[in-house]
Parts: sequence; structure tokens; C-alpha cells
Amino acid sequence: MPPQQPLLEPEEDTAYDSSEKVVVVGVDDYADDVEVPPFSWKKLWLFTGPGFLMSIAFLDPGNLEGDLQSGAIAGYSLLWLLMWATLMGLLIQLLSARLGVATGRHLAELCREEYPPWARIVLWLMTELALIGADIQEVIGSAIAIRILSNGLVPLWAGVVITALDCFIFLFLENYGVRKLEAFFAALIAIMALSFAWMFGEAKPNGVDVLLGILVPKLSSRTIKQAVGVVGCIIMPHNVFLHSALVQSRQVDQTKKGRVQEALNYYSIESTLALVVSFVINIFVTTVFAKGFYGTEIANSIGLVNAGTYLQDKYGGGLFPILYIWGIGLLAAGQSSTITGTYAGQFIMGGFLNLRLKKWVRALITRSCAIIPTIIVALIFDTSEESLDILNEWLNVLQSVQIPFALIPLLSLVSKEQIMGTFRIGPVLEIISWLVAALVIVINGYLLVDFFSSEVNGVVFAVVMCALTAAYVAFVIYLIARAVTSSPWRSLTRSKAAASTEN
Repeated sequence: MPPQQPLLEPEEDTAYDSSEKVVVVGVDDYADDVEVPPFSWKKLWLFTGPGFLMSIAFLDPGNLEGDLQSGAIAGYSLLWLLMWATLMGLLIQLLSARLGVATGRHLAELCREEYPPWARIVLWLMTELALIGADIQEVIGSAIAIRILSNGLVPLWAGVVITALDCFIFLFLENYGVRKLEAFFAALIAIMALSFAWMFGEAKPNGVDVLLGILVPKLSSRTIKQAVGVVGCIIMPHNVFLHSALVQSRQVDQTKKGRVQEALNYYSIESTLALVVSFVINIFVTTVFAKGFYGTEIANSIGLVNAGTYLQDKYGGGLFPILYIWGIGLLAAGQSSTITGTYAGQFIMGGFLNLRLKKWVRALITRSCAIIPTIIVALIFDTSEESLDILNEWLNVLQSVQIPFALIPLLSLVSKEQIMGTFRIGPVLEIISWLVAALVIVINGYLLVDFFSSEVNGVVFAVVMCALTAAYVAFVIYLIARAVTSSPWRSLTRSKAAASTEN
């Protein structure tokens, strides 16, 4: 009887199979493996795509609501902060892309290997919660847009069900290749740009005021909450995980330093261009509401639900009613962000749990995790605008508390030579990155304190929140301590101290 063959180990989950990756032309036309090949517009075009998918998180309905509230309440005064927040977001996303290109693995996969089982399970649960929170906002945003475009005939819960079907659009497009999927998202971004540019043209904001708002920092105690919201909604935890996976859709030979650096250069260019586009779109939305509602009595009552009605009352019908222009732009924002949320959910679940499930199964699981609670939310909160605003505040808090669980592992990993090799970030960039991360975490911490100080009522609730806060802070400290003890500049400091002692 022949000996029994051992069972094969299951293959590890990967972001993309080799057959799915885009082949970059000219891979073999440059013999030097160390030097970076010369710049090519054709190669830039082939590398263009992941950055624009990443930029959709900067344009989701939650960001649009932050834009319109910032414009209505603070006018043009926070445009400078929007610019700097976008630049901070760009830095974080470039680090995420750097991790994915240099290692050939995405952030969720590396977290699975880097942290002990209990810690990676906590990280996975926190990331899933952040994704669900973001997805609820995005799906609700799409449902509001559908209600606007249907003249109120489609209720919120039905709009949620319609939006839930977008995962099938995603699966259909994915079968035709990565480039077709990227083209679809580019079309949605173009629809957003055209819609909000049309609104900008209708509103005719003062160009000098807009320019001064971008270039001259200005902040008052009256607008501090909107300022926190502008920065807080830029960094999306699931987007940090997503970008490190998206960049692996191109074939890059990690054994050749020149090829890796070339990919990093092209991804840096296209990510910067993508976020410039997102910044301009956010400027359009902010300035339209600043021109129309800043200083008015209704400024503090404008939200995503009633924004279209207020726009219609202010600017009228015109050639094409601005209410429907807003609805089209909002629908494009909601649909694109929900589909990228499905995409991110696949990578997060597969990376942390190493699940070898078919993509359609993972897409259905990811979509169900968000749609079921969203339908419940839509049925409960569809009764009033005020209740939806309260829900949105809670969802913002839910995502804010998850930000350290994406930023700290990312900065820890890109600083490690044993993971990144020669592509680990240097001490100066590491310090700047940690300062940016600390600023974002502190700003979101302020949002949490402000929210809970006004919302927490009752002894039992207060005790529960204190216990959860203590556990949360302890885990964040654990992540930071683990990152600091393995940091290269800490090892360098120890070496210098030992050398000085010997002397």
C-alpha cells in the first residue's frame, strides 16, 4: 500500500492573481536592475488607476457633508485647512502604496504576520467596524440621492436595497479586468466633477475670496468643530488598507530595486494627481454652500438630507434644476464609495484571516455586513432629518476611534528594514509621518471628547464608556510601544549610547 500523501498547505490569500495584474510595457527594455528606467508617459498611463480608486474615499458622502457644513457655517475660512488635510492624507496614502509595492503584500496581510493572534483579531474587528460605519454613511448617501432623483417616490430603505446591488456591478466589471473597473470609477469621478463644477458655475463664488481662503490660515472658536470635521473625515482607516492592495494590480519585480523605485515614482505622480482632482471637487462643494448660506439663519441646519432642497430654494431651477445636479453628484459619490468599500472589505477579510474564498462569496459577505444594519438604520431613522444627523455623528465617532488601528501599524511596518529592505522610510520622513499621525489622532480625540461630553448621560452608560475607553487606550499604547521598540532610530540611538559609554 503506497504511503499516504501529506495534505498540501492552503495557498495564502493574495490581492491579485498573476493573471489579473496589468503588464507594464517596456519591462524588458532596460537592462539595469538597480537604476530607475527613464520616464515614460505610456508607463505613467498604465500605472494610473489605483490612486483614483483611493481618492474616492476623499469624496464619499461623509466628506461631502463635511464640506457643505464647513462652507455654510465657516464660509471660505477653512479652505486652507482642507488643503493641508488633503496633503496629510496624501502622505499617509503614499506610505501605504510604498508598503504594498516594496513588499508585494498589503497591510492586512502584513498585520497578520506582525502581530500575535489576539492583537490581529482586535485589529481586524476594529477595521471591519470602521468599514461598516463608512459603508452605512455611503449607502445612506446613495439612498438620499435616489430619493432626490425620484422626486421622493423611492423611500430611504428602498434606496438602500438598490444600492446594495452595486456589489453585482463590481463583480461583473471585475470579470473584465482591473482596467475596466478603474475606467468605471474614473467615469464616476468625472460625473462628480462635472456636477459640482456646474453647481460652482451656478453659484459664482468670489474667486478672490476662494483664493484667500486657501492661502490664508484662519480659525476661530466658532468654527473649531467644523475644522475638526474637515481633518477628521480625510483619513479613512479602510482606505489605508485598500491602497496598499490596489498598487499590487501591476506587475512589479520586487527583486529589482530599479523596478520598485520606478513603480513608486509613477504611483506617487498618479496619487498626487488624483488627490488634486478630489481637492478641487471638495472646493466646489464647500464654496457653493459658503456663497449661498454662510451667515444665514439656516446655516447650522443644513445637512446631507436637506441640502438639495436648500440649494433649489436658493439658486432656483435654471436650465437644469440644481436639485437634480446635486442628486447626480451625490449618487456618483455614494455608488463609487460603496463599491470601493466592497473592494476594501475583500482585502481586509482575506488579509487578516487568510481566507481562500471565491471573490463573489467575499463580496456578498462584505456587502451583507454593511447592508443588513443599514436597512435597519434606514427603517428606524427615516422619520426625521434630525435623527439622521445624530446617526451621522455616531458613525463619524465610530470611524474616528479606528484611525490609530490603521496608522500605527502602517508607520511601524514602513519603518522596518527587515520588511521594507532599502525602501524603508528614513528618520526624517518617519518623524514627520508620526507627527502627522499624532495630529490626526489628537484631532479625532478632540471630536470624541466633545461628542461624549454632550451625549453620555446616566451612570451606567458612563461607567461602560469609561471601561471601553480604558481598554481602547491600553491597546493604542500597546501598538505604539511595539512600534517604538522596533523602530530603527531607536536602535541607532542605543548604538550611539553604547559607543559613547565605551569611549
